[in-house]
Amino acid sequence: MLTFTKIQTNHKHYDFVEELLHQSFPLNERRDDDCQRFNTDNNPLFHCYLITENVDEKEESLIGLITVWELNGFRYVEHLATSPAIRNKGYGKLIMEALKKKFSGIIILEVERPEDEMSKRRIEFYKRCGFSLCEKDYIQPAYRKGGEGVPLYLMYIGTDNIDPQYPEIRNEIYQKVYNVN
Repeated sequence: MLTFTKIQTNHKHYDFVEELLHQSFPLNERRDDDCQRFNTDNNPLFHCYLITENVDEKEESLIGLITVWELNGFRYVEHLATSPAIRNKGYGKLIMEALKKKFSGIIILEVERPEDEMSKRRIEFYKRCGFSLCEKDYIQPAYRKGGEGVPLYLMYIGTDNIDPQYPEIRNEIYQKVYNVN
């Protein structure tokens, strides 16, 4: 069974989480370490979870990480990554099932636009997990000053359609997650 443990930077496995962020996301898709650590320890809207699996009574296996923002009327999954050691072993689906059990209501996440085989496969994976694709224009703001935004799409679960609320959802993510007004 998978466990989501909310952690801070003083947790014994925070180094695993930080290294996994570095391995899984290029610099333009994550914030600087100092900013990430600040949010992890101080931002009440931001939650960093270590994902583990109990091997037996005494041992747990490090599976991955997920970061979740508690926003106005929905949760936004900013980063989700599994350890390279367990990729392609079915954990992605298990993580999505655990995510849906842990958090009721609307869950939003960003995906790359379907411009190559990998991004198409990722979108199809989330669809199999119950998410729907919103094809409205969405640009992920730059994480760093002078950086460029990334054209993405939003995916969602927990509601039939986000189109009517899309401007409010986008603006909430921009303001709270990316500090863009």
